[in-house]
Amino acid sequence: MKIVLPGGSGQVGTVLRRALTAAGHQVVVLSRRPAGAGEIAWDGRTPGPWTEEIDGSDVVVNLAGRSVSCRYTPANLEAMMASRVESARVVGEAIAGSARPPRLWLQMSTATVYAHRFDAANDEATGVIGGSEPDVPDYWGYSVDIATAWEGEQEKADTPHTRKVALRSAMVMSPDRGGVFDVLLMLARLGLGGPVAGGAQYVSWIHDRDFVRAVDFLVARDDLFGPVNLAAPAPLPQRAFMRALRGAWGVPVGLPATRWMAELGAFALRSDTELLLKSRRVVPGRLLEAGFVFDHPQWPQAAADLVRRVRSR
Repeated sequence: MKIVLPGGSGQVGTVLRRALTAAGHQVVVLSRRPAGAGEIAWDGRTPGPWTEEIDGSDVVVNLAGRSVSCRYTPANLEAMMASRVESARVVGEAIAGSARPPRLWLQMSTATVYAHRFDAANDEATGVIGGSEPDVPDYWGYSVDIATAWEGEQEKADTPHTRKVALRSAMVMSPDRGGVFDVLLMLARLGLGGPVAGGAQYVSWIHDRDFVRAVDFLVARDDLFGPVNLAAPAPLPQRAFMRALRGAWGVPVGLPATRWMAELGAFALRSDTELLLKSRRVVPGRLLEAGFVFDHPQWPQAAADLVRRVRSR
């Protein structure tokens, strides 16, 4: 198959490109800074010669969007919104204008669309969309607005010959440098991987190889469309999540952090505490109902595999 990855030069794109290329597919990455073979220039906002790659392709997986690993300043939040909405819009326009449109458009979304909650897990059928939770920072609601606007652009795109799926993905854990697992493992190795603000908030995640397998599954299943949660079936509290990661590396102790300490740490890492403090309790209802079987459903075993791959790197 020919698979086009707009925004495919980031962590998730690297994971997908590596796996899809190894499986024998022709993979084309649309990038603002193309750097080699198989990469085509685009700006994520306007049509151009890159649209020729979509016309006649089999699958488009749009991953474009400014990284969320930044300070959530008004300017950065605006850039997150614009980069996601504009790229989804222009990809939809390219598909709509294709003489031979792809049969599937997978649009990256995020599990952050769901509410901050501890009481029950969010699946696609009964999950609570966030934005109106009490006792959380107001700007957390803007993250939900970004996610809903992102998905909305795909929903309203006039692409009758292309099946559309929104990938409400949890954090993709891979051993690659610079990814979220790399950062979390660094904290654990430094002895800083303890509970944050008590550690009761849930962490949803997905092993990189299960992420790739889920994409393959969605490509093969013509009956699945709309939002699909890409998350392992066993989210767990942050304190248990980091305890398992420390155990996988062999670090006996992780210093706890209060909320204000987390603020200082996030500032030093040029990130934001929403990534640490929001309770993301998300489960893959539609994948499980459709018969998808996770190779890495439990975090302790997944963490052990990822650590092994880091050490072999």
